[in-house]
Amino acid sequence: MENLEKYNNVFVETFGVPEEKLPSLHYNTNIEWDSVAHMQLIASIENVFDIMFDMEDIVDFSSYEKGKEILLKYNIKI
Repeated sequence: MENLEKYNNVFVETFGVPEEKLPSLHYNTNIEWDSVAHMQLIASIENVFDIMFDMEDIVDFSSYEKGKEILLKYNIKI
């Protein structure tokens, strides 16, 4: 499974939204993405990619697209 597929699966499973909606997902602007779901998302991504986010990155992880940028810091290309 490629990184993009893994990344997308985490979002789909966490938020229960179709893959087509992922690029428009933003923290606290989508009803599905609240603070509890945010921590579930972070934990799932850390598990899938076997990484541990810095607190700054957890706070900055504000959208589907921003998450891709943050993962680059951990040498994970999406």
